[in-house]
Amino acid sequence: MIIQESTFTLKDGRTAVIRSAKPEEGAALLEFLLTVTGETEFLIRYPEETEQYTAENETAFIERENGGAGEAMPIALIDGKIVACCQVSWEAKIKTGHRATIAISILKECWGQGLGTRLMEELIRIAEGNERILQLELDFIEGNSRARALYEKMGFRITGVKLNAIRLKDGTFRNEYMMIREIRRES
Repeated sequence: MIIQESTFTLKDGRTAVIRSAKPEEGAALLEFLLTVTGETEFLIRYPEETEQYTAENETAFIERENGGAGEAMPIALIDGKIVACCQVSWEAKIKTGHRATIAISILKECWGQGLGTRLMEELIRIAEGNERILQLELDFIEGNSRARALYEKMGFRITGVKLNAIRLKDGTFRNEYMMIREIRRES
């Protein structure tokens, strides 16, 4: 699904452009992925776990996201540089088609600037545009208090925990929390 371009002013005055990624941005998306996974332990992979990704793979991924009826991948750019990426996806299956999964990642240089809120609003808007979707789902890693605060502000609530779901390089275990935000629809 293609997301129409919009702009957003960050708290520090910079302007971010929010839109779907373009296929020619495969290399830039890969660079973003490598950078963002190295900035925090709160994402599901480390940078070295992205070695199999190539600019060509990312280009194909962008084309699938843009052409798919069950997914959307908004990105945010500042001065032409990808600084955030998020995704909402759902299936057309009868039993699970009412559920959509979302994910978001933002470069550290843009934390605390309101970009996470704006991107979450976009993901919620996309999901609400599909009458079949009745709930949004996401996971976050224990200790990620910034993400948890954002998700709770956006109406998500914790519904479960996967104990010791994440094992860091130093051997430390972290729990992973599941959250849901229901979409109320008029009958």
